[in-house]
Amino acid sequence: MRAEPSLPSSARVAVWDWYEPRARAYAWRRGKPNAYRTLVSELMLQQTQASRVEPLFRAFLRRFPTVASLASASRADVVRAWAGLGYNRRAVYLHAAAHAVVRDHGGRVPVDPQALRSLPGVGPYTAAAVASIAGGVPVAAIDVNVRRVVRRVGFGADPPATASVDAVAARWVDRADPGGWNQALMDLGREHCRAVPRCAGCPLGRACRWRAAGGPVEHGPSRRGRFEGSMRQVRGRVVDALRGRTSAGLVSLVRATGFDADKVAAALEGLVRDGVVQRSGRSYRLPA
Repeated sequence: MRAEPSLPSSARVAVWDWYEPRARAYAWRRGKPNAYRTLVSELMLQQTQASRVEPLFRAFLRRFPTVASLASASRADVVRAWAGLGYNRRAVYLHAAAHAVVRDHGGRVPVDPQALRSLPGVGPYTAAAVASIAGGVPVAAIDVNVRRVVRRVGFGADPPATASVDAVAARWVDRADPGGWNQALMDLGREHCRAVPRCAGCPLGRACRWRAAGGPVEHGPSRRGRFEGSMRQVRGRVVDALRGRTSAGLVSLVRATGFDADKVAAALEGLVRDGVVQRSGRSYRLPA
């Protein structure tokens, strides 16, 4: 039975030194941690680059500065404010989560992981991120980037099952500042410990068992499919068209998006099912 990997104190210090200039790099990291702001940022950051999120996050918070203001807005207004972020179903989840917070939590976003998991659109990673960053709860926020860092640094070229990697990630959390630690590992995964890694400058280089083993480059299956002509692109174009219209029919949306009627109809069907778009007879609009 292999020994569970530990992280030397020197490696922890190196991570904190590396992260220090990044600790206030984005709007959601500045000022006193706030559960609402953290929840908004985490949903926006799902599958979206931080550089794109930064200005849109600030604009969204100006429009909806509190969870109560978000809950009282129409879903259409929230979807309009989400313009530029894509994956519009996240806006629907965030709006529904705001309603749940007002209804069930006295208008305060909880920081208990289990309570957060009860909110629409909040999974294990998002719950742990909000709990650790805004509440100081010592839980590991484990996304694909964090898991890759822990797997390589802790286990090298022969990693165990995912559950074992996650257990080590939980034990490595800095209990004095779990939110900062989680964000540091997320940044490391995005900047250095990629599928094709950039090891130069990585603060965990000396402690990394994967690098010590020769650092074979991993070529896993790509998670990103072709965007041009994809259903994701069609859905985005349809929502963009509806943002500027009170309502529109299929023919109008075909003209506005440039896609054929079958694709637009399929996109509309999915958008209606997801609550992003509402149908009334033969017309479609953003939901009230």
